[in-house]
Amino acid sequence: MDYYAPVKQAKKRLTLPQHLQHHLFIISLTCSVPALSLTLNSALAEEVYFDPKLLENHGQSTDKVDLSVFSLSDKAQVPGLYETTIYVNRHEVLEQKIRYDQLPDGSLIAQITPDLLRALNVKVDAFPSLISQEHNVPLRKLSDYIPAADAKFDFNRMRLDISIPQAAMDQKANGYVDPKKWDDGVPVLFSNYAFSGSQRRNKNGSDDSSQYLNMQNGLNLGPWRLRNYSTYNSGDNEHRWDTISTYAQRDIKILKSQILIGESSTPGDLFPSLQFTGIQLASDDNMLPDSQRGFAPTIRGIANSNAEVTIRQDGYIIYQSYVAPGAFEINDLYPSSFSGELEVTVREADGTERKFNQPFSAVPVMQRPGRFKYSGTLGHYRSNESGDKEPDFVQGTTIYGISNEITAYTGILLSSDYISGLAGMGFSLLDLGSVSVDGTQAQTTLDNNQSSSGQSYRIQYSKNIETTDTNFSVASYRYSTNGFYDFDEANQSQDDSGQENHKRSKYQISINQALWEGASLYTSAYQQDYWRNSNKEKNITFGMNTSFYGVSYNLSYSFSQVKDEENDQQIAMNIRVPLSRWLPQSWATYNVTHQKGDSTRQQLGISGSALDDYRLSYSAQQSHTDHGGTHNTNLNATYRSTYGTLNTGYYYDNTSQQINYGIAGGVIAHSHGVTLSQPLGDSFALIDTNGASGARVQNIPGLKTDWRGYAVVPYLTPYSENRIDIDTTTLPRDVDVTKSSEMVIPNKGAMVVAHFDARLGVRTLIKLLQPNGNPVPFGAIAVSEDQTLENIVDEEGILYLSGVKTNEPVSIHVKWGVAANQQCRVTVNISPAAVSVQSITASCI
Repeated sequence: MDYYAPVKQAKKRLTLPQHLQHHLFIISLTCSVPALSLTLNSALAEEVYFDPKLLENHGQSTDKVDLSVFSLSDKAQVPGLYETTIYVNRHEVLEQKIRYDQLPDGSLIAQITPDLLRALNVKVDAFPSLISQEHNVPLRKLSDYIPAADAKFDFNRMRLDISIPQAAMDQKANGYVDPKKWDDGVPVLFSNYAFSGSQRRNKNGSDDSSQYLNMQNGLNLGPWRLRNYSTYNSGDNEHRWDTISTYAQRDIKILKSQILIGESSTPGDLFPSLQFTGIQLASDDNMLPDSQRGFAPTIRGIANSNAEVTIRQDGYIIYQSYVAPGAFEINDLYPSSFSGELEVTVREADGTERKFNQPFSAVPVMQRPGRFKYSGTLGHYRSNESGDKEPDFVQGTTIYGISNEITAYTGILLSSDYISGLAGMGFSLLDLGSVSVDGTQAQTTLDNNQSSSGQSYRIQYSKNIETTDTNFSVASYRYSTNGFYDFDEANQSQDDSGQENHKRSKYQISINQALWEGASLYTSAYQQDYWRNSNKEKNITFGMNTSFYGVSYNLSYSFSQVKDEENDQQIAMNIRVPLSRWLPQSWATYNVTHQKGDSTRQQLGISGSALDDYRLSYSAQQSHTDHGGTHNTNLNATYRSTYGTLNTGYYYDNTSQQINYGIAGGVIAHSHGVTLSQPLGDSFALIDTNGASGARVQNIPGLKTDWRGYAVVPYLTPYSENRIDIDTTTLPRDVDVTKSSEMVIPNKGAMVVAHFDARLGVRTLIKLLQPNGNPVPFGAIAVSEDQTLENIVDEEGILYLSGVKTNEPVSIHVKWGVAANQQCRVTVNISPAAVSVQSITASCI
């Protein structure tokens, strides 16, 4: 047994009675071992002995206290196995237990092995001196194997900083996570549900009610995900169950893709998205590092030395790294927008700088140079309209980034009565933005067996004008000839002579213009027309947002026109005033809306969040409409708890009153039982705290461990590092944790387990007496039989332990030297009590 195992640092502050605080002061002093070290001049080369009598003056015997390990230097620490966070070149890479040996000066050196270096993405095979070493045998100084490499251990933060030259690193993209770390999760059966209903009472004596249930059910077995999406609707004397989709899915890591079997929809990046039943294999951008998702240009240049490359956009540094002499290439920028201008600064080792600009722009279809994205679907078409044809079909699409300026894409769609092919290219116009142009040729056999062929052309444009801070997020125009049908139109149950929903042209545009700090002007427009039909669909919206002394204002106008209906126009103004000076997390709101040819409505209200973690949201509004002088009242509240989300509302006007209610959450069946949760995302985590109930999870309102010590973090980002933190300030008085955070990396749709080693028990101060009646010497190490409890004895022979189980004998081994008379054992049995910290006296024999 290693009695000098590291003393785990406390993660939680305690509020104790005044007469106990000096005990914890000396305990914290001993836990932070450098505080016991001598503050010596570094020029002293001789070994100095620290006399324990300088610390102990309570009448104890001190001649047998062994504190030699702490008297070597001001860096002296106890060797052992430590849970360590490892940083490589200032980036957190790994967290694991590492054994540390003691150097002659008392400081610690990490046992770094070639296997650990490989896990840290070091090019071990590039260094002959490393290849010759056993893969799991600790190395000497790192610089003996890799020039200029170094490792420094920060004991107080349990952090190991390893510095490795860039040339010795296996370079990965920013945000890269090794696929070997992607976690398939554990087997689980779950249902993510949302139920809502209303009860309406009218003043004319009629009543009505409605209910709606949405269920997204799932089963995880290894990497496979089985999903079912079903709904239930009840109202107007009708009851209906609908199954929207059922499918099985898993990832194909080597292809960075997902394979799906069952009912789903095709990607909509080239062809319009289609509902199908069949099989699909498609690229998944979520499996790429964050820095390689979306479009960003590849930056190329030449460095004359070990140079620092800094890339700025809009004055902000978005990338900084060091490169070796010669040509360099940077292809892992985080995309901050679809267009803009990058300022690249190359700072050489001698301090000289060179700068150049890299303008870029991208429409949504554009890919990074060398990026290949694809999808392939074989299935049976599913239509939303009864009577439509539902043929078998096959569809394939490919998109490839040729360079910073050019992306090529193509696609094909085939069925028994339909064939279409698409080809196009995206171009970066640098300062002028970016544009993509494509054409689709289609041939359709209509219901009357007549063949029709035609073309559809599309152009898309995107641009961010930095000088005026104007952003064209997308502007597109599509024109289709009279003989062109997309796949949906081709399968509608009507022949060529009656095709009134045959699309002719469509355009859309979205613009955002910054005015001054905190103010912006926005507009969006959409129009679509049809062959053989003079009606058009239109939608236009524009408005302005601004704020003044914390008060937010919005003024907006909207126009909409739907086929065969009258157009609708509205103008609205919204004002939002913070009330945090009087009521935290609350706002007063005023809205006024005028509808063309109709009434003007004014609404005054208050909204906000309450309780310590803002898990309760509320709103109250009172409205008045000028035509007829009608009034209405609207009250709403939402409460988020560990077991789900509850919401309720009340509405009242001159003619009726209505009560709304709802509940949403998840029911998760796993190997340890059933756990209820808040509404689930695609990937989620089960927290296991060894039975510690009431521990809250940071940054998720209302979430804490249930009565069995379990909780569900409802949403995680797949294929990325997700840190889960326990709020230690909310732990019950009988619970302590050795580590308050956990890192998880789930696959798409996985439920991973985050285990927190919580100590469930009381906090205890034990006064240890030797057989002769003297207290156990200061500095003695105390370790429980199962090694779950450990600490150092203070100057009065008092030992502080947390997480001591009650009504259960606990055996503790105490050691302050190597001789037989320098160690003893004690068994304590703690009874439950109402106090925060219990104090007892025990004989150590």
